[in-house]
Amino acid sequence: MMRVETAPYAIQTITKAFIEAKSPTSTALDLIKNLPSVNVSTPDTSGMQGGRIQSRSLTDADMALMVDGAPAASAAYMAEDIDSENLDSVSLTPGSSAVDLPATSAAAGVMNEVSHDPSHEFGGLMDFSYGTNNLSREFLRVESGDIAKTGVRTFLSFSNTHARSWMGAGINERRHLDFGIRKDWENGSFAKLFMSWNNEDFTIDRYPTAAQFYKYKATGEGYGRKAGFDSSGNDYWKNNIDHWNQIFLSAPIHIVLTDKLQFDLRPYYNMGKGWDGSAGTAASGATNYKSGETIAKGTPITSYFLENAALDVGATAKLGYDIDKHNHFELGYWYENQDYTQHFPTSVTKADGSNPSPNDSTYQVYSGTTRSYPGNTTGYEIHSLFLQDTAKYFHDHLLVNAGFKYVMSNVWYTTYPGHKQMGQNLTAPLPHLSVSYHFNEHHQVYINAEGDFRQPSASALANTTYTGTLPKNQYSIKEELGYRYNDKYVIVDLDLFNYNITNRLLTTYLGNNQSGVVNAGNQTARGFDAMFSTQPIYGFSPYVSFEYLNARMDTNIAASDASGNLTAFRTKGTQAPLSPHVMANFGLTYVHQGFFANATVHYTGPQSVTIAGDQRIPGYVTNTLSLGYHFKPVWYAKSPTIRLNFTNLTGSIVRTGVVGVGTNASAVRLMNGNLSGNGSSAQFYVEPRFSMTGTISTGF
Repeated sequence: MMRVETAPYAIQTITKAFIEAKSPTSTALDLIKNLPSVNVSTPDTSGMQGGRIQSRSLTDADMALMVDGAPAASAAYMAEDIDSENLDSVSLTPGSSAVDLPATSAAAGVMNEVSHDPSHEFGGLMDFSYGTNNLSREFLRVESGDIAKTGVRTFLSFSNTHARSWMGAGINERRHLDFGIRKDWENGSFAKLFMSWNNEDFTIDRYPTAAQFYKYKATGEGYGRKAGFDSSGNDYWKNNIDHWNQIFLSAPIHIVLTDKLQFDLRPYYNMGKGWDGSAGTAASGATNYKSGETIAKGTPITSYFLENAALDVGATAKLGYDIDKHNHFELGYWYENQDYTQHFPTSVTKADGSNPSPNDSTYQVYSGTTRSYPGNTTGYEIHSLFLQDTAKYFHDHLLVNAGFKYVMSNVWYTTYPGHKQMGQNLTAPLPHLSVSYHFNEHHQVYINAEGDFRQPSASALANTTYTGTLPKNQYSIKEELGYRYNDKYVIVDLDLFNYNITNRLLTTYLGNNQSGVVNAGNQTARGFDAMFSTQPIYGFSPYVSFEYLNARMDTNIAASDASGNLTAFRTKGTQAPLSPHVMANFGLTYVHQGFFANATVHYTGPQSVTIAGDQRIPGYVTNTLSLGYHFKPVWYAKSPTIRLNFTNLTGSIVRTGVVGVGTNASAVRLMNGNLSGNGSSAQFYVEPRFSMTGTISTGF
């Protein structure tokens, strides 16, 4: 659960051994739940959806989420990118991001998933899982091994997952393909490609309000989708389906030109399309089918979020040169283009209550000869230059890294059919400095300081109401001071941090799986992370981590009173939303001969979930347990293994986070002395009920 680190900044890593003890349905979010700097909320136990991350008063929207250093799907859709069997490690750098990283949101740091390198030998891996909520999952990976004397090796894997929704009715299905290829040269050059395809159909969750949560906790009455079609409520699960296709590709290339000169090229491509359906209003009798036939009054209508194309394509190129035996200099360029085109059409709900494809002309809604087809296109184009120098002295005991990155961005937003347009050109100077000193092989100290920014994502802008102006970039200045110790018995890691954040961007939940974004003033966050683990003692390896966080809002956030007069919430000096003062984790791993086990407990303290601070959730505890046994090889089965994975062993009914921060849950007194109008309360993630997954697997 912890490894020895030497980087000149905070970094927390989950290794392959820990990943292999967990359920194959685990996403990267499930795997990092016990790192000290994060609070993770997940909506399901089948691994088909992602969730949300809170880190040091920020969220996953403030993080650079990467696979092999290339921008990946958002945290809500982490399962789209890679299967857990093809993960070698997951690293979190909560307070920093590399200068050469292709990221527009790294204020909360970076989470990077490292994909499996193809094996040098022919073989593979297969597993089968079955568990709670009618979960069934099959996975198969085949390795080519070294192909003749070409230096090329490759792998191909496929998985299929089926499960019921744990809350309410619904069936969820996922089909996923991963492909990797690598070529190495004797001089140290290499080329690697990782590609994945993901196809999903899952029921869109309902996230409860506080009242719905307490009703569920007190009476057991759930808040999920209905099992049957009800034309009046029209909340049938088959009318609330997310259908999505995603292709992800990264292809890093490292070329050793001379003994002192290297060139790196890291192109990437991420393309998704699909739609979400939800119950709309009933037909009024004034609309018609494409054929001209009138749609009968009262006919159930389905509304859609139709993502025609969500494209993210870019590349980073850099030259590295060893100036002398002490200094390595790098100069590079990053280009990225994001373009999101979406529409919000309506169609007649099928007779059985399910939603048809919004592209099926048989069900599309028209007014005369004009289809209702509002939408927008949002996106940005980035050009960035960066440079850095890494210097090593005193037999590499002292390391100094200084770098600078300058980002130039052009953002656009166009609505249809009115073709209203707005856009802006933005720049962001991002300095980086880190210094690390190893006193000896046991002790290390480091300092790290940098500037990071968050540009509103194209998907968030697409769902933000057109106002004629765009949200400002969030900018943060961060400092870290750290100490590490390790010997043959223990590993200790301590990190102190301070953030100063300007034009804080907050994610707001709009429903139907879509989120917007608003500016929410300035903020300061400071605290510390502590991690402790031992090397195995008689097979036991305990792990403890702790975070203290003090995050305060530095401004009074604008608001209108009940009469419409512009004033502000009394937020200056108050606890920032999503900023629990305390988080703690305990883990215990046991390995003896073929037997292995791991148990974890996580605690998150109370926190505010609205800007006004009038709605909070109490502290909570979650837990997991993993048990397994590695059998001796049998025939072609090189590593037959059985494992059982349990979550929420105590069956706790607790809220673990929010899908978006609310403004105010009730009327509050504002700066002008008047009461506010009605605001929006938060909607919550609830810890899924107890679940068990059993898996049999083997390499061959």
